[in-house]
Amino acid sequence: MAEKYNNFKAMWSIGKATMRAIFRSPQSVFFSLFFPVVLIVIFGSLGGGGGISLDIAFDSNTDTTNAVYQAIQHASVFTITRSDQGDIDDKLKKGRITAILDIKKKGSDTGKPQYDIHLKTTSAAQKDLPVLKTILRDIVNSINTQTNPLQNSYATISQEEVPGRIYRMIDFYLPGMLGFSLIGSAIFGVSFLFFSLRDTLVLKRMFASPVSKTYIVLGDGIGRVLFNLTTATVLILFGRFFYQFTLSDGIITFLELMFLSVMGLVVFMGFGYIISSVAKNQNVIPIYANLFMFPQYFLSGTFFPKTALPESIQWLINILPLTALNDAMRKVSFEGAHLTECAKQLGILAVWGIVVYAIAIKVFKWE
Repeated sequence: MAEKYNNFKAMWSIGKATMRAIFRSPQSVFFSLFFPVVLIVIFGSLGGGGGISLDIAFDSNTDTTNAVYQAIQHASVFTITRSDQGDIDDKLKKGRITAILDIKKKGSDTGKPQYDIHLKTTSAAQKDLPVLKTILRDIVNSINTQTNPLQNSYATISQEEVPGRIYRMIDFYLPGMLGFSLIGSAIFGVSFLFFSLRDTLVLKRMFASPVSKTYIVLGDGIGRVLFNLTTATVLILFGRFFYQFTLSDGIITFLELMFLSVMGLVVFMGFGYIISSVAKNQNVIPIYANLFMFPQYFLSGTFFPKTALPESIQWLINILPLTALNDAMRKVSFEGAHLTECAKQLGILAVWGIVVYAIAIKVFKWE
């Protein structure tokens, strides 16, 4: 009696062959590992902070009737976070805002400051704090000039520092580099490989073999996942040991980053399957791939914060798959969030995955 064909064994053989082929490809290793490492070195060497970001919030008990409060409200340099007190305290400790302002009335004696601007900040905001204080002093001086030039000061500025994490530039850029590596490796790798296999009729011969179609695709996918998990591990460890990249909960955070990498990779591979099927020749593959990837590189917070872009397109930015992946990785790595707290981002990736693979199944060609 003939032995039943083992599809699992064939799948693992295809997966190992795929992984060996990727590791032997200089182009794949360059764009998935070497190029992101170079960018990490560049961005990691720029400094310890995350750049000027004057995101502030007001304490729930602040006096809102004074001129300083009104001036801050109308100053375009500030991004004001509006939420309950517990939420803004949490955001302050996680480095998402520079300071919490509590403006209190001191008295009404002539010639003495009427208000005190109390700044609650953390060690994470020390780079931005001098700029914030300078702007607040300019606001106070402007009020003095307009109301009573002879008065010493309309308001004084005091400061309190609470415990918080130090937010380094690497904490922003390394998750972006992970997303950059995953999307490029998945889309270019899958689209070029499957087009080549179909064009040379290798895919047709594999289709005619005893191996199930599902196991052929799974085998290639497993090989790519293993390769990209290897490169993601190298990037994270490189950032950790050379630039103090934050892993909030140690090995737990690392494992959660691995899970997010796999989920993002699976979604992006779906786009590769679609491109390999609709492309008429290899010359158009880079065009199709870049039409999908390049807008996300610059819209999804890979190289600079997405909040720097116009408010009118934030709705579009927030539904992009790379945005969801980058946001989830940053929440997990620096803020100490867990996967259960990234439900929105995971949901966006899941919806993209369902839509993309529904299209891929419909257009995928074996010859």
